[in-house]
Amino acid sequence: MAAAIGYPETVSDGVRSFVFAVDGVEVKAEESDATLTLSCVLTGDESALPRLAGYAAGRMLKENATLSWDSGAILWQEADAHAGDRALARFFEDFMNSCDWWLARIDAEAAQGTSPDDIMMIRP
Repeated sequence: MAAAIGYPETVSDGVRSFVFAVDGVEVKAEESDATLTLSCVLTGDESALPRLAGYAAGRMLKENATLSWDSGAILWQEADAHAGDRALARFFEDFMNSCDWWLARIDAEAAQGTSPDDIMMIRP
């Protein structure tokens, strides 16, 4: 993954877990069997989860990243660990775009102090 995205730090061969720092965002990459999982902690604020969950249904139509909760709101996505460099670079880029979208929503709501009652959403 590191070579595919042109990451400036060297990642030793055989490392099965690594945290990439890209544009101030930490993305954890873990390889298990033939699967590569990228994950990013969005926020540890449990009160943000209902608002974030309201966005999740619509985002599932646009992206393959999944929102979940584990001591914080986490965005994660899986890919074939043995995909070629081009596919892995695209996978990482798409995941980072998803992270940017989610983090922008969190930042905007924090700046505005938006409450869940102030947001109009279409829910499934």
